[in-house]
Amino acid sequence: MTDRPSGEGDDDLTDFGFRSVPRGEKAGMVRGVFTSVASKYDLMNDAMSGGVHRIWKDAMMDWLAPRNGQTLLDVAGGTGDIAFRFLKRAPRARATVLDMTPDMLEEGKKRADAAALSDRLDWVVGDAMALPFADASFDRVTNSFGTRNVTDIQASLNEGFRVLRPGGRMMVLEFSQLPNPALQWAYDRYSFNVIPNLGQAIVGDRDSYQYLVESIRKFPDQARFADMFRRAGFESVKYRNLTFGVAALHSGWKI
Repeated sequence: MTDRPSGEGDDDLTDFGFRSVPRGEKAGMVRGVFTSVASKYDLMNDAMSGGVHRIWKDAMMDWLAPRNGQTLLDVAGGTGDIAFRFLKRAPRARATVLDMTPDMLEEGKKRADAAALSDRLDWVVGDAMALPFADASFDRVTNSFGTRNVTDIQASLNEGFRVLRPGGRMMVLEFSQLPNPALQWAYDRYSFNVIPNLGQAIVGDRDSYQYLVESIRKFPDQARFADMFRRAGFESVKYRNLTFGVAALHSGWKI
């Protein structure tokens, strides 16, 4: 086990939860996790958070303030939750959902068809650290609960900056650290003792949710992650804690 945050470690190793693994192997391991849970991913999000993740995502949209005519890239967009919210608030916008796991995108396409949003959505299999888009392609870039799963967090932020147009904005919603030690202790007890068991009961996969809980603990805290935004080139970098810091919204502008 190592205590270094993911994305800031040894050149040859990176974190996969509490394990150190070869950097070249992490993407495949993460893809395996999300392939395993894709069909019940949205159901598990509700079960794990008691539905609170919906409030967090709505808060993300409130701060992002989608506008008609904008183009959104939702990185690690999975089943489309953020893209759907964006398009419902801006009916004449367009969204691209990128994810490394085809099974997650397939689940999203089914949801898009049901919500009559398919004509304004594109679905792309791709890597957050090497986005398959030209420079200055999008007005907004988002990532919701996917940043902690990439092998190199800084590279993913650098890529977000690259594909944004000048005046564009990147926003990341991610699990974070509670500043109150007592609350953090209670949250840890819930996370490690309840969430993997829910994964076993609902998805039939304890190990994937054990990894997801561990990955939260390896993610940089709010201040360190904000510094990574700045290193990528973003300005006016800010963050807001949600539910006492269980999650946090990070925002930066390409000026």
